[in-house]
Order: sequence, then structure tokens, then C-alpha cells
Amino acid sequence: MNDWRVPLTDIAMPEQDVQAVLDCLQSGWLTMGPRTQAFEEALGRHVGAAHAVTVSSGTAALHLCCLASGIGAGDEVIVPSFTFVASASAPRYVGAEPVLCDVRSAQDFNIDPEDVARRITSRTRAIVAVHFCGYPADLHALRELCDEHGLILIEDCAQAIGARLDDGGRQVGTVGELGAFSFFSKKQLCVGEGGMVATADERLAERVRLFRSHAMTSSTWDRHRGHDPAYDVIDIGFNYRLDEPRAALGLSRLQRLPESIARRRALVRAYRERLAEVPGIELAFSEQAVERSSHFAFPVLLADRQTRDRFRQTLKANGIQTTWYPALHTFTEYRRFASPDGLPRATEAADRHCALPLSSTMDETAVETVVEAVRSALA
Repeated sequence: MNDWRVPLTDIAMPEQDVQAVLDCLQSGWLTMGPRTQAFEEALGRHVGAAHAVTVSSGTAALHLCCLASGIGAGDEVIVPSFTFVASASAPRYVGAEPVLCDVRSAQDFNIDPEDVARRITSRTRAIVAVHFCGYPADLHALRELCDEHGLILIEDCAQAIGARLDDGGRQVGTVGELGAFSFFSKKQLCVGEGGMVATADERLAERVRLFRSHAMTSSTWDRHRGHDPAYDVIDIGFNYRLDEPRAALGLSRLQRLPESIARRRALVRAYRERLAEVPGIELAFSEQAVERSSHFAFPVLLADRQTRDRFRQTLKANGIQTTWYPALHTFTEYRRFASPDGLPRATEAADRHCALPLSSTMDETAVETVVEAVRSALA
């Protein structure tokens, strides 16, 4: 399907996944219904959340986290500048203003609690903790900040399903008032397009369920079964439903998620072992972080942006696909949200990093191919 020797990511679709979707199609019920409910129950158990509400995308999940929390016009929401744009777009959907903050360092891409503390004002309503590339942010420090200032903690777990916060196994998405997850095609649990909101708060879960389907008081599945002959519309809602084929696919793939994450972690360890002594390249994150991450991506650091760009071009010429993520404050639309200090650590992380190929379908031969291409590019 592509000309890359080693693509950035890949998806295996075994027969059990195909059959799960086929069974759904043959059932004749395609919109949100029993498979969606089963998927939500399984997700809740897997993540360790009392309530799991599926939606149409990770972006929809973030939007509904803000909406359900009551964030609105005049509020500020602190968001790291080094993240995907949806993290900052979601507060704007509800009329709030994102306040961009810095990350800890070029080696640790996650939100810096100390910088967050400096940016809290009387208008601050929430903090978005992004678990970048699958590596957990410092939720202990962020939870303390939120509790001290009466703020809402929203976890952006789009890249981090299955990441662990501690050795006890507690997962991301369970410390904040709400956690937003993505099931996009490149994610660890992929269904094409989809997402989820996780929460321990029944009231917030009910608000998310309401807003995901036009703020209607009953669903099509309820009315189909005769449980509700009619419905009311009690607010302004959205069409953010997850359909049944994607729910069926997600339910099938969820069974293999722990195995898939373990495979990703093993590949990351193989990469790190082989690249540790290669001149000109630096590894991101600590060994402890590697053990707890669910490894959406494998980022490495080069000396500077020019070196990184040449490095990527050389790997491309050798059939190795890579990517990188710009800092939000460098986008035309988000420059006005940049702080006077220029967010130096987020800028450095964005300029220096490069994500190498990683997926659960890779083998060590592919890792060796990439490593040899890296050595050659830096020789």
C-alpha cells in the first residue's frame, strides 16, 4: 500500500476484526446501539473509569470535556504549546481562551507544572494535561495545582491509552475530572475515527452523553426497542456519536491492546539500546517513563532544526518515513496566544525532535533497518 521500506506506522487487521465488523453490518443496525454500549463497558473496565462515553473523535471528546465542565466565554484554559492543535481548539469551541504554557524540557515533552503555576490567573478555569507520545504527564503536581486553585483537570489521553501513572497500574484518564481519548488510525487502539470521554463523575458522564447526540433525551436504539416513544431536546447538542461498525472493531481490537502496547515497548527498548551510543542523536524521556508509556510514537532529538530537517530528508531518501510536531505558537492562528517569553522549551522540543517508525506490527529487522539508516544519515 506504500513505497516506504519502513513506514511511520502500520495497521494489522486480522480476520477476527474483519468478522466483527461484518457481523455488525449483517445485523442491520449501524448507528449507536448495543455494540457501542458493550464497547463503552469494556473501555471503562480497561481504563479503570466508572464511566466511558464513546464519541466520534478525540477532538469531539476534548470539546465535550470542556462543554460538560461548564467552561465558557471569559474563561482561560492552560494548554501546553507542544501538542496537537485539538488540545487548544477545544476550549475555543466553547468560547474560552487557551493560555499556552511551556513543557519541561526538550527531553521531556510534557506540560511543565511550574510554568502552569506561573500562568494561573483569576480567569483560569481548567488545565489540559497532555500525555504526549504516550508518556504520562506529572498528574500528581497538576492535581495539586487544580485542587489548590479550584480548577478543572482535563487529561488529553489521545496518544496515551494504556499508559500507567504508577507501578500499581493506575492508568491515564483517571486523575482528572475527565479524560479524552482518541481511536484515530495511528493510535494504539484504532478504529479509523473515534474517541471516548472517561470520568468518575456520573453527572459529567450524563452531560457528555446528552451533548454527543443533539441533547436528545433518548437515542434511536432506545426508541427502536420501544423504551421511549418520543424524545425532548433540552440543550444545544452535537452529532458526535460513534457508529456500531467502529464500536465492533474497537471491541475486537481492545482484547489485544495490552499485547500491542507491550510489543511497542519492546521495540522502543530495542531502539534505545541500539541508538544510545550513536553520535549526533539524543534519546527523549527517561527509562522509568519508557516502562509506563504506551508508546504512540518514538521521538529522538537532533542538534537543531536544520540538522533535524536534513536528517529527515536523508531517511526519506532511504525509504524510512518519519514525522514531527510543530509547536502551537508557531501556527498562524495561534501566534497571538504566544507569551512574551516565546515558550523556549516547547520551541526547542518542536525544532529538534523527529519521530521514527513505530507500530506493533514491526519486527526487530525493521528496527535494524531504521537504525542503520540513522547511523548512515549521521555519519
